[in-house]
Amino acid sequence: MKVIDHISNPQRGGFSLEILPPLRGKGIKESFEAIDPLVEYGLSFINVTSHRNETQYYETDHGNYRRRVVKRRPGTVGICSAIQSRYKIDAVPHLLCGGFTRVESENLLIDLNFLEIENIMALRGDPVAGESYFTPEKEGNRYASELVHQIAEMNRGNYLASGCQYHTPTSFCIGVAGYPEKHIESPAMESDLNYLKKKVEQGAHYIITQMFFDNTKYLSFVERCREEGIEVPILPGIKPLSTKRQLNNIPHKFKVDLPNQLVREVERAKTDQQVREIGIEWAVGQCRELLQKGAPLIHFFSNGKTESIVEILKRGSF
Repeated sequence: MKVIDHISNPQRGGFSLEILPPLRGKGIKESFEAIDPLVEYGLSFINVTSHRNETQYYETDHGNYRRRVVKRRPGTVGICSAIQSRYKIDAVPHLLCGGFTRVESENLLIDLNFLEIENIMALRGDPVAGESYFTPEKEGNRYASELVHQIAEMNRGNYLASGCQYHTPTSFCIGVAGYPEKHIESPAMESDLNYLKKKVEQGAHYIITQMFFDNTKYLSFVERCREEGIEVPILPGIKPLSTKRQLNNIPHKFKVDLPNQLVREVERAKTDQQVREIGIEWAVGQCRELLQKGAPLIHFFSNGKTESIVEILKRGSF
């Protein structure tokens, strides 16, 4: 089932989940343990993030340094296939521009199509660790809009290989990211919205936002999108706070603002357990208001830890 169909017919108000693949060398058990408690609440679909390769340098026995390329969290495609097999819940792999040529992207999409995974989250991806700016692969997609175009072309039966004898269309539902508080690299919100509109024009079916903690940011973003002619569903991304460190980490890493009231409450907390309780209650309030004001469904960012999300769903009765 396509994500766009889940959005049209959500269960219990509807929610979806984003998880990380396990670290290299770890099994899939932790992923299943994170998902298991959520299934009874009507989980619509599960996004599985993807992470580009990292370059590491290590010293040899002879005192020289050598370079090796590793991926700390491989397995996105395998986890998606395992989720669909185990839970009969649609899985949505993240597909990145970074680290892939167009041909490699096409090969990956062919594999996903064979596995009957019909949903894709198309993202540009972050710069390589240690670099300030994103650099595409040679003969790779430079922007998410180009990746969306490539996927949409495959949906029309157009493959990269010249002289391809067969032209079986794929049928991928394509999601993209939106930024209620502007992408860090965009000079202004207007520019950011232009890039988002291009992704939709190239074939994106829906948008999932970056996390936010002030609902007015999302509601204003949706209004601006509609004014720009962006009419696809826009799913709000919610992440419950769980530690005091996140007061500094989240604004620094994700470039989002935290409301003064939330900051004051967390600063008064004496333990992370108290912070977790504050984060749950704040997220419950966000979700209730968002659904009342027409959000299609709630998308939760979990980082593999879903205890707070389970509690939000219990208390919210969405």
